[in-house]
Amino acid sequence: MFFSDELEKISWQQTSEEIYTKTEQDVQRALRKEHRTIEDFQALVSPAAAPHLETMARLSQQYTRQRFGNTISMYIPLYLTNSCTNSCIYCGFNHHNPLPRTILTEEEIENEYKAIKRLAPFDNLLLVTGENPAKAGVPYLQRALRLAKPYFSHLQIEVMPLKTEAYKLLIDAGLNGVICFQETYNRERYATYHPRGMKSRFEWRVNGFDRMGQAGVHKIGLGVLIGLEDWRTDVTLMAYHLRYLQKHYWQTRYSVNFPRMRPSENGGFQPNILMTDRELAQLTFATRIFDRDVDISFSTRESARIRNHMATLGVTSLSAESKTEPGGYFSYPQSLEQFHVSDERTATEVERDLKRMGIEPVWKDWDSAFDVKK
Repeated sequence: MFFSDELEKISWQQTSEEIYTKTEQDVQRALRKEHRTIEDFQALVSPAAAPHLETMARLSQQYTRQRFGNTISMYIPLYLTNSCTNSCIYCGFNHHNPLPRTILTEEEIENEYKAIKRLAPFDNLLLVTGENPAKAGVPYLQRALRLAKPYFSHLQIEVMPLKTEAYKLLIDAGLNGVICFQETYNRERYATYHPRGMKSRFEWRVNGFDRMGQAGVHKIGLGVLIGLEDWRTDVTLMAYHLRYLQKHYWQTRYSVNFPRMRPSENGGFQPNILMTDRELAQLTFATRIFDRDVDISFSTRESARIRNHMATLGVTSLSAESKTEPGGYFSYPQSLEQFHVSDERTATEVERDLKRMGIEPVWKDWDSAFDVKK
């Protein structure tokens, strides 16, 4: 049994209709309950919940502080390569885009690690690649992880979906967590955005989370890209996925991320759906009310203003001073970024702003930081 089998039973159209027909009474019922179902989550992300944003914010803050205290886990991404064999129409790393392709050498990787440690006491590192298994596959990732161990104690990857055995090999090399963006759970529309390459295989990607769980990955991160399809329906299907994984791989910890696409200034792919700041806040609060334990992460795609605001109300991990091109911390290449960051503060400035709000940035491993708060 894989999640794709469960997903076959869930209608995108019916899910959308259920969300958009939720009423004021449905929202109030969801807010009163102690344990929320998928149906309650639908009510909390529905248009009917918009007038209840302040109540949702208070509840989200209460649950977050009870579980995580006044803390935020800090992490930083490192892009190892922008080489990719996929043709995702919304991505700067698209195989057909005419840009210099870089695959960092072991010496360059280590230089990046050292440069990151000079920025701030980051201990939580996210290694990111395009999807090029021939040139930056499992052996390459094993070397990168082993090189990272002297510098970082918590290592995550955001790479192509792998086989179960490959995840086990990476765990042996020091891997703690895996993040994978399904991008959209709309099976019928998925191929429109991913016409060629391994990423065009919907089932292979969506079932990758099962393979992570089977391999014993300690932490699994799910995500949808806001801007492709109706966000309320997409995140509801992600909620189904989260509950499925928690049931089948209950010893694993989970995180969620829902980055927003921004309109392109160069006339490239434009988002089909634009999510407002209030809607992003509603989704964040709904997610925390639905699941008190899940880690909610905001990247530097979002502005400093909204990241500061949400850090007090539901978000539990933040990246800082991120570079989205290979070699961005040490060698400062001229290659194209995967996306342009909105929050351009240094890690020190992010730390300063969080402390001013009474929030303590946690640089060390997430689990050890929060064991005392359980």
